[in-house]
Amino acid sequence: MFSATRGNTESSMSIIRSSFCTALVIAATATMVGAQRPATPAAAATSAPVNAEVPRDYVIGVEDVLDVRFWKDADLSREVVVRPDGKIALELLNDVQAAGLTPDELRASLMVGAKRYVEDPAVTVIVKQINSRKVYITGMVEKPGAYPLSTGMTVLQLISMSGGLKEFAKAKDIVVTRTEKGVPLVYSFNYRDILKGKNLTQNIVLKPGDNIVVP
Repeated sequence: MFSATRGNTESSMSIIRSSFCTALVIAATATMVGAQRPATPAAAATSAPVNAEVPRDYVIGVEDVLDVRFWKDADLSREVVVRPDGKIALELLNDVQAAGLTPDELRASLMVGAKRYVEDPAVTVIVKQINSRKVYITGMVEKPGAYPLSTGMTVLQLISMSGGLKEFAKAKDIVVTRTEKGVPLVYSFNYRDILKGKNLTQNIVLKPGDNIVVP
């Protein structure tokens, strides 16, 4: 009887060991399959670079990052940063003026220059990052300085981004300075009126290079 019991026990242990080994094999196989499985479209999209949102009135400026691609010509294609002199450097084409042009205008310029080296060139200019569109706020605010200009940003929004007015700021005498086609312009901004819902048209949409002065 004792012998039968021991036999049953050994048989049970053998089954357990066999099941455990099978489980290890299954787990190892699942791990290998998972490692070899290609990334899903969602995962690939997450890692893909995101292009900048380009405003309708956008022109290329200093410090902007551009991806210039020549179809079937990797030697000419590259990501570039617009230099302080407004130019970008490309293989064969050397220095090319970029600042002050729209992406389409730069594309046309590159196509003309590339015809010396490439037959029927096809060029794409992608705006990767916009660093040139900035506005400035100085004077009696908590955090004066330069701020990136987002689409539709107003005077009030910039004041809020800068931490708001300091205690002794002259809220009624704020001005916005702007230069258009070489002509200096000045706009008045009464912060107290805005808070009261008065004269809301003075809360203008800012443009690149605008400077808000808070006395």
